[in-house]
Amino acid sequence: MQFLSYRSFRVVPRFFPAALATGALLTCTQVRAQTESVVSEKDFLSDMPIVLSVSRLPQRLDETPGAVTILDHDMIRHSGARDVADLLRLVPGFQVSDSFESVAPLVSYHGAFDSYSNRLEVRIDGRSVYSPYFIGSIGPGLESVALEDIDHIEVLRGSNSAAFGAHAILGVINIVTRDTADTLGPQGAVTVGENGVRDTQARIGWGSLGQTLRLTADTRADDGLKGADGQNRVSRVNFRSDLRPNGVDEVQVRLGAMSIDSGKGLLGNVNNPWRDFSFDSSYAQVDWRRTLGQDADLALSLSHSQETYRDSFPFLLQNLSSYFSPNDIYTVSADGKASSDAMSLQYTWRASPTVRTVLGGEFRSERVQSPGLYNTDATFVTDFTRLFGNVEWRATPTLLINAGAMAERDSVSGDTLSPRLMANWHMTDGQTLRVGVSKAVRPPSTYENFANIQFIYQGNRLGWATYATGNLQPEKVLSREIGYLGEFPHAGISLDARAFHEQVDQPILHVNSVSPSDYVNDAGFAIHGIECQLKWQPWQGGQLILNQAYTRIDAPHLVTTLASPRQATTVAYMQQLPGQMDLTLIHGAVGGANSYVSEENTVPMTRTDLRLAKALHWGTHRGEIALVVQNLGSPYADYRSIFLFQRQAFVTLRLDD
Repeated sequence: MQFLSYRSFRVVPRFFPAALATGALLTCTQVRAQTESVVSEKDFLSDMPIVLSVSRLPQRLDETPGAVTILDHDMIRHSGARDVADLLRLVPGFQVSDSFESVAPLVSYHGAFDSYSNRLEVRIDGRSVYSPYFIGSIGPGLESVALEDIDHIEVLRGSNSAAFGAHAILGVINIVTRDTADTLGPQGAVTVGENGVRDTQARIGWGSLGQTLRLTADTRADDGLKGADGQNRVSRVNFRSDLRPNGVDEVQVRLGAMSIDSGKGLLGNVNNPWRDFSFDSSYAQVDWRRTLGQDADLALSLSHSQETYRDSFPFLLQNLSSYFSPNDIYTVSADGKASSDAMSLQYTWRASPTVRTVLGGEFRSERVQSPGLYNTDATFVTDFTRLFGNVEWRATPTLLINAGAMAERDSVSGDTLSPRLMANWHMTDGQTLRVGVSKAVRPPSTYENFANIQFIYQGNRLGWATYATGNLQPEKVLSREIGYLGEFPHAGISLDARAFHEQVDQPILHVNSVSPSDYVNDAGFAIHGIECQLKWQPWQGGQLILNQAYTRIDAPHLVTTLASPRQATTVAYMQQLPGQMDLTLIHGAVGGANSYVSEENTVPMTRTDLRLAKALHWGTHRGEIALVVQNLGSPYADYRSIFLFQRQAFVTLRLDD
């Protein structure tokens, strides 16, 4: 779905599957013990990271029911990335676009299939942040929080509808922000450089032992891709408060707002001209957790979010026919708004020394309204009612079984069930084999069900771009995987390998070969391949990371294979240098793949980034100055063959209290 794109005076949504892919970077992070009372002391004494977002139980990385890449705060900073989307090119199997053409930079996993990447779930501190207005797009959500406020990111590579519902059909990106107790005092940063890069960030944290608070305001701005209508600017403000009134209760309040101001369209194209658009969003979230004893806790979460989109341009009707006078102008508009409310309740307990369980429910209501997209002033409402649960059973000292499921009722599409079964076998110390199967279901979005884009002038219909006939069935993914996680501490090596086969049935695809275009359930296809992550510390202060992804999509139609590079490699090298300096080099290479536009192909792409930083100290204060050069090589195509990501160098100065 591309809003406001003309062809013969028809707004034609198109597929722009992602063209770029890189490997990933597996790093380790340690989560605070007080976040979950049901985690044992042994777990936290281990060097193995604790993962929060796979089964909704806190689990060691080698005991999660799925493959997880963890990007911690240090890796986020050392990467030189300016937003989460660019950072996720370090995750194997992911494709990344830095373009704002589809509202915000976005990522997809194992093929995009459309322009808005609605088959991934993105969560920030437990709140789902996909866009109801843009068919569930994760792009705006990835821009919601400043990188400096992120503690770590957990990326589950594989289906997880069993834990989080419809939009987790291919994976979950879980962003965990830093505890306010860790960000007390002032902090600021400024970034300037080539291509109009001009970022600013300011943060203040304050409070006492029982309550700590944080307020962060930041902007991200540049001139965009060459050939695109750039001047991109993202402005954010986020507030978080942590209240711990006693030893058993914890209350967190989060408030925030974001504005994206950018351009889109094609230069010289009267049907899709260069123009400005804006996307505004805001949210409020309250979380309460009570520890019910050493082995149980209860958590309640409430949230509200809303978004507004403004995108319109005048169209001279003489471009359509000489029948119209020069004064006959039609305003093409995709303006609209959406909102969502969510409430969830979750109970976690350790039933015995060998069994842990989580049970809960969630209610979510989404509302979308846009006369331009639906040919009505009516508001479309979709309610989701969910019941979920997961049981972790230590069948033997070396065998762990995870069994979970989510039952979901969509007020428009009906009932679905998404189960998962996974076994983790600790063959020897530091050697784990994982095998399992899961089923995931995604019902059609509001736009896929009810889109109705017509152009009516003085009572006459000038064109009819899209008419969703409905009658869509939910798309399904049956995923099978075998994984291996090995730790070789004496050699300083860790290895994570995953082989997968994902059968996609009844995929919902856009058909623009008919007029008006429509959404249909297409023929199924299979995605299969291998992903590997190797991390090695060859000497003190040095770290080398090698990621490989081999992916193949077997499909009856070319459109479903777009943005699926058969091979992608990432090599990252980080080295501490004398004089409190550090160096990072990241090289990514993607094999030949199709670009976002089905008529075009792109040659293999490579990108090399460099970061050189020096720590600063004066008195009790500290900071850092860093030089980053992105894409040391030739420009490469991004989103369209005419949009190019060029080399850009910038300097960041960060000052902490």
